[in-house]
Amino acid sequence: MRPIYQRLNLFIDGNDAYTFVPIEPVGAQSLTVHRATGDIVLNPPNKSVPLSATRYEKTVYGILGMISLALSEYIVVMTGREHRARLMGHDIYRAADFDILPLNPNVTVQYPSHPVEGHLLALVRAHLSSGHFLFSYTYDLSRRLQAQWNEKESDATSPLWKQVDDRFFWNKFIQSRLMDTEISQELSPYLLPIIYGTFDLRTVYIHGHKIQLCLISRRSRYRAGTRYFRRGIDHEGHVANFNETEQILLVEEQAAGLISNVENFTHKISFVQVRGSVPVFWGEVNTLRYKPDLQIMDLQNTIDSMRMHLQEQVSLYGEQYLVNLVNQKGYEQPVKEAYERTISQIELPEVKYQYFDFHNECRHMRWDRINILIEKMQEDLLRLGYFHLDTSQPEPMQMQGGVVRTNCMDNLDRTNVVQATLAKWTLNHQLKHLGILTEGEEVDDFQTLARDFRELWADHANLISKAYAGSGALKTDFTRTNKRTKIGILEDGYKSVLRYMRNNYFDGARQDAFDLVTGAWTPRKNPITAASLLADSRTLIIRSVPYITSFSIFMICAGLTLPRTSDYSLFYYFVFWLVVSVLSICFIVLHGIEYVSWPRLIPPTDIIYYKGPGFRSGHHGKGFTRPIGRKFSISGKTLPGMGGRQRALTNRIEEVEMGTKKRVD
Repeated sequence: MRPIYQRLNLFIDGNDAYTFVPIEPVGAQSLTVHRATGDIVLNPPNKSVPLSATRYEKTVYGILGMISLALSEYIVVMTGREHRARLMGHDIYRAADFDILPLNPNVTVQYPSHPVEGHLLALVRAHLSSGHFLFSYTYDLSRRLQAQWNEKESDATSPLWKQVDDRFFWNKFIQSRLMDTEISQELSPYLLPIIYGTFDLRTVYIHGHKIQLCLISRRSRYRAGTRYFRRGIDHEGHVANFNETEQILLVEEQAAGLISNVENFTHKISFVQVRGSVPVFWGEVNTLRYKPDLQIMDLQNTIDSMRMHLQEQVSLYGEQYLVNLVNQKGYEQPVKEAYERTISQIELPEVKYQYFDFHNECRHMRWDRINILIEKMQEDLLRLGYFHLDTSQPEPMQMQGGVVRTNCMDNLDRTNVVQATLAKWTLNHQLKHLGILTEGEEVDDFQTLARDFRELWADHANLISKAYAGSGALKTDFTRTNKRTKIGILEDGYKSVLRYMRNNYFDGARQDAFDLVTGAWTPRKNPITAASLLADSRTLIIRSVPYITSFSIFMICAGLTLPRTSDYSLFYYFVFWLVVSVLSICFIVLHGIEYVSWPRLIPPTDIIYYKGPGFRSGHHGKGFTRPIGRKFSISGKTLPGMGGRQRALTNRIEEVEMGTKKRVD
């Protein structure tokens, strides 16, 4: 495998070309991208840079790819990295800073000539700055240890970008310009794959053994997005918020000194779990209420889509043990029933379903009762096993024959607690199997190991939650301390309010950024046809009410400072402005859908205005009379939310005039 260049010097030859020159090894083939044509050229070894070119002020640590917007194509480069750890002799980094370089010489990133281009650039920058991207120049972070073992022979001769798991190749879409060229094989040292996920590694010593505990999560680029704008499954079997989590245990068989820095691990053990949204067609429609309207769509291909999803999981991981934590009463009950109704119609012998009523079993902060679930699963957990490689043996000691797929409503808080509990149970079993722990010992008996384990899983939970819901995970006080605390409850209240604010007022743009960078939507080379990305097509009264509310509150506050001759001199003044503020707030609540920050690239009109069979918890936020909702305006055409053929027309106009909605394989 040809190594990836770790540091590049960038030379800019005026308006003609960008040239990337590897710092090491000296004399390696440089890469030139011509700005006028977009041609990508690999230069001969030791070719000198033109004298007219100037060196870029920053070192480039990798080319993430190229993305085409409305006015120009851009090269996305990494100009900052953070070293996270060294895993099995490989350096792991987090991408920390990025620059965007326009090919069109008439376009500047700082001051784009058209507001649509500026908007799209802002989406790309926001996505890069808010994401948690990880990579290695020499190690495939996208695949678990068992998958790497199974494909070790083919990996020996293929470049890193061809080895990665397609689901977790986060920058595949923007790398496609480089991968689709005729010289893609020769460009391999420049093709750096990244994952969107988490990584942490801790080293501890137990009974003289050096142990490294590593936790990696990988987020799927399919159906990627934010909490309320990406739910359930799509027609190709991909589910929202799908994450693969791998817990790696590395153990030195021989006793190691406390100052040993030699990485000579005899045992390499991997335990994999997955999480993903309930695999039926469902969504939640934001209405500014704390609880959105729950919408379940009973489509004809629901069974086929779920079967497609589970068959893919079986082909990748083996047996599937489905753990469902959705509440069986109240708001969440219809989701649980839709899940169970569909799974009962799918005959897959490799799939087993287990329901656990988390909130009922663990109420009053009885988190220890998760052990009830572990007892039910114990026999299956032992059968599914984990991957165990003893480097002194030619073949693995054990292969993992399947995974536990856990979900709750968001696949965040309850899922985090259960996955961490399963991981600890498995870690105890692994350490006892290796003879490091005696039969009466547990992970919690060793303070350093127990603390590191809890922090690994709590940090992992926070990062996954921030990526999906916009705030840290709930219930992490239990993950960190093994108990629920009052301070933790207060922190959860704060995080819940933060989630509400982000999900209602900020996630629309965040979802657009996901769709743009992953290639779910691509702009056409004409910003005028995409002007509706910036236009507010709501009626004047809808737009004016928030200003009326703000002004009335201001007038009430101002009235408190006005002089008065008696206690009743300003009575009618306050009554008037109080009535105005209350009425305007009521109007906003009644028309809540109009004030939610919806995605503009791929608006979820098919969910908001769905009228087919299924379940709807309510039709809030759509005004006094009929559910008209927001009207999306595209190139001057006002398109109210409608069903059937009219929705198809809406989507068609979006594809032709604004851009192209697609999925990148």
